Amino acid sequence: MSENDDLIIYPVPSLVATLLNRERTKGSPLTEEEVVQIRDTCPAIAIPPDVARKVDDSRGYLDIDPENCWEEWQRVRLELAED
Repeated sequence: MSENDDLIIYPVPSLVATLLNRERTKGSPLTEEEVVQIRDTCPAIAIPPDVARKVDDSRGYLDIDPENCWEEWQRVRLELAED
């Protein structure tokens, strides 16, 4: 089985963008429960890993890993606050 035969679930728009938008709309930090619920209900597509890499390259950033979304969101939101 080649790499292209495997598909990954890929949030579109990115999970980072979705979480950032939701947090700004809320006006306060998202809770872990909210982050997980957003991850579980956000739009996503199934694409091959090589296509996902191309999308990441065109975005100019890597999205957070849905499996570790809470931990990665905590790190990313601090980085975004510094910008």
